[in-house]
Amino acid sequence: QTWTNRINEASKMALLAWTKETGIELVQINGQRHYGGPPPGWEGGPPPAGTEVYIARLPQDVYENTLIPLFGSVGKLYEFRLMMTFSGLNRGFAYATYASLQEAQRAIATLHRFQLRQGCAIVVCWSTQKRELVLNGLPASVSQQKLEARLQMVTEGLSSVTLHASPSQRQAKLAVLKYGSHNAAALAKKALMEGNLRLGKEGVRVDWLDPQLKKNLQLYEEKPSSSWVQGGESRAVPRSVSTPLSLQDVLEYLNMVCWKHHLGRPLLVTKCVQVNPNGWQKFWYQVVIPGYHAPISGFTWVSPDGQDQSKQEKAMVVAALHVLWVLGESLHSQLPAF
Repeated sequence: QTWTNRINEASKMALLAWTKETGIELVQINGQRHYGGPPPGWEGGPPPAGTEVYIARLPQDVYENTLIPLFGSVGKLYEFRLMMTFSGLNRGFAYATYASLQEAQRAIATLHRFQLRQGCAIVVCWSTQKRELVLNGLPASVSQQKLEARLQMVTEGLSSVTLHASPSQRQAKLAVLKYGSHNAAALAKKALMEGNLRLGKEGVRVDWLDPQLKKNLQLYEEKPSSSWVQGGESRAVPRSVSTPLSLQDVLEYLNMVCWKHHLGRPLLVTKCVQVNPNGWQKFWYQVVIPGYHAPISGFTWVSPDGQDQSKQEKAMVVAALHVLWVLGESLHSQLPAF
């Protein structure tokens, strides 16, 4: 018996007993353990796009014998994927795919902030189905042909590779990698994080491609200017917008700030909790940033007037601005007041 088998042995034995009792089959491959896709008795094709939810802040000693019944209680599960470590603990996050969009919405509304155990509130939100990765800190001498050949050897499902001068590091390049599916991109990210690329340079980082970075790269390649690059550092400045602020602009700026400080992509959830007779709505919001020490939450009232934005979009703008304020960014010179 190896040391990995002895970690969390009681919970593993409970999982084994549960699979034998229920007949549920779990298949583990490449750091993910799958249920379903499709499950037994499923008829027809897979569910439509947009029915997958992302689950985070899981205790590492919790397994499918707890999670599948919980997430199956709010809707019919098509697939459940739990990310696993080499030692047999979970990696703190999972994905659940439901039979319909309505069931996925119900899972978020019911189970977001659910107390899985005392003091442990989980995060449940929409899965973004991302397919693009960014490799940062590549040697300036690396060629696209060499990089693509190496990537084909260590990952699967690669669709395209594009090289760019790094906007944040002198004498370095970054690469945008596009994969055929979210699952292929996730497996590639895991393989690359484990150091399988070996391009002869330490400090190469891999992450999901942020939409704002993608936009900035396009602008940088088309027309480099001092407004974007000063002193070798990327200075992301959102374009001028008219009041009210668009949700896209504020989220792009928030994503860029988080990317710049290596905090991870923020997860934003809003929920209407009160409606007044005059049409005003009170929204609760919470933003979880993987690299930040605590969720950021609050309430805001949204007026009934205005046709350009939905009430939920207005609440999300307030939430994003709140997060930027908490992170210590000065918006007064860059963004108009909401």
